[in-house]
Amino acid sequence: MDPKRAIIIVDDDMIMVNLLKNTLMNIYGNAFIYKTALSALEGLNAIEELTHSGIAISLIISDWLMPEMKGDEFILKVHQTYPDIKTIMISGYAAPEVIERICSKLKLNAFITKPWDVNVLTAEINKCVNQ
Repeated sequence: MDPKRAIIIVDDDMIMVNLLKNTLMNIYGNAFIYKTALSALEGLNAIEELTHSGIAISLIISDWLMPEMKGDEFILKVHQTYPDIKTIMISGYAAPEVIERICSKLKLNAFITKPWDVNVLTAEINKCVNQ
């Protein structure tokens, strides 16, 4: 049976994208379709492609600091059209006051700092995909 739910990973760093994807595949196997994007624009295109194919998006994991469009702007755009999509933001660059501002502005399910603890990451993902 093909999965009808997807997780989208958005980060401008290919190494991070692959690391996250491999981590998720090791944990969840074939339970999800794993779509990756190297920019916020690619992420928005992936959302459209998946939803038009009848695939529900369970979670978006996005970096914050990306060229052209930061992760918070990306998540705001996503939630304007798809308010129920769960979102986790990951960043290694955000100062505590930036994190606080982002979390108060967005309907994030979690904000995780890089490098992440795989147990924390997994626990936050589980909260999102098992609801």
